[in-house]
Amino acid sequence: MASLTEILKTAIEIDVVDIGANPIEGNPPYFGLLKSGLAKLVAFEPNLEALAKLEASKGDNETYLPYAVADGETHEFKFCQASGMSSLLEPNQDLLQYFHGFPKWGTVDERKKINTVRSDDVEEVKNLDYFKIDIQGAELCVFENGINRLSECLVIHSEVEFLPMYINQPLFSEVEIFLRGKGFVFHRFAPLTSRIVSPMIIDDDIYRGLSQMFWADAVFIRDFTKLSQLSPEKLLKFSIILHDNYESYDLVLRILMAHDDQTATNYAELYRKELESMANE
Repeated sequence: MASLTEILKTAIEIDVVDIGANPIEGNPPYFGLLKSGLAKLVAFEPNLEALAKLEASKGDNETYLPYAVADGETHEFKFCQASGMSSLLEPNQDLLQYFHGFPKWGTVDERKKINTVRSDDVEEVKNLDYFKIDIQGAELCVFENGINRLSECLVIHSEVEFLPMYINQPLFSEVEIFLRGKGFVFHRFAPLTSRIVSPMIIDDDIYRGLSQMFWADAVFIRDFTKLSQLSPEKLLKFSIILHDNYESYDLVLRILMAHDDQTATNYAELYRKELESMANE
């Protein structure tokens, strides 16, 4: 389907914050919104090499900052053989030994003291609608130290683990319970990732999954049973994110109905007709 802004013939800017913007796994989930001019991005990446790559290709509505976001304290950062496993937390070799490749990838090559900031204290972040975070096990620490930012947020796209890849790492259940207490509900996994438990291997592919779910990107959204608590502007942003990024058409319709109740617009009817037209094609 077309962007929701085209269907409704309206334009609005969505404020996106990305913590852990290292582009090692392709385009971020907000990529389409950013490239279509619907999003304004403030992103954090303390890895200077990755930051330089982001700066070299950034657009006018993108800001990249070299801060490590956590609790505002000084921590030891672990630089691992695989940069995607580098973290404030210690890799859990007791678990990693059960999965192909991970013991090597999780080997710590360097340890360095770094200062961190709290997301609530970063002046460059003026508002938050859409939150993407992937910082290898420290996501809950950021949430706990960014309560003001979370109070503004509509959609969170966060990496979560089901097994402790790092020592003392909060798992999906703990993240979900915390965010539920802040007014969010779990929406979906996007995607859900499994890995084969060694020594079994299929087609000599160490990246192939089988039965054991290991980690995922989890999408949390503002509680859709309490839409009347959101402003018309927030409702419109909420619906655009869910339509354009996740194809959550059923929820978008309910959100637009709540918007119409507050503003006397007819967005829900326009959207319903577009859905019917798509179904008949």
